[in-house]
Amino acid sequence: MRSEVLIPFQEEVDRYEQWFTRHEAVFESELLAIREQLRKLPEDISGVEIGVGTGQFASRLGIVDGIEPVEAMRDRAVARGIETMDTDAEHLPYHDLHFDFTLFVTICYLDNVQLAFREAYRVLKDGGSILVGFIDRDRPIGQAYIGRQSDSTFYRHARFYPVDRVARMLEKAGFRDLEYAQTLFGELEEITEVQAPKDGYGEGGFVVVKGRKKV
Repeated sequence: MRSEVLIPFQEEVDRYEQWFTRHEAVFESELLAIREQLRKLPEDISGVEIGVGTGQFASRLGIVDGIEPVEAMRDRAVARGIETMDTDAEHLPYHDLHFDFTLFVTICYLDNVQLAFREAYRVLKDGGSILVGFIDRDRPIGQAYIGRQSDSTFYRHARFYPVDRVARMLEKAGFRDLEYAQTLFGELEEITEVQAPKDGYGEGGFVVVKGRKKV
């Protein structure tokens, strides 16, 4: 991952963590949308969050393995009980057919999303699933982030994607049977209550797409 992307997260980890407190309803809504897709998977399976950050999502979702290239973020994830490895999404340190599912909660900081999806495909067991949560570029929240990028510590170097672009990359990596859940309806600062997810996409600012590796 590019150093200009990593530095703010290394130096401003406390500020990053504060986002989850300030936007608690947003965070909880995103968690619900991810759980909506996770509940479709079999029970007692193993997964990894790729780009685990400080472990906020993984610790709440019961995921115990994570990948994170930023040391300060990784330390927070470890403190939350996540077994976290120092590497990036494009070079996963796992053998083939290792996990039942892989989770990305953001892809906007990856150097090469297509390669990251191919790596996720490689480490998944046959029939395993990828889940990708991301801000939809085409919705108002995505447009607001883009509009503030030049003044943002964390989003200055982010790349936001529309749903159809993410779907094409997943299909190119080999994933099939894509299913969608969405949440964050309205402007980010106006969301003060937890929102239930809806199927599909095109309304919510946060989308979780699930794809399956063919047997």
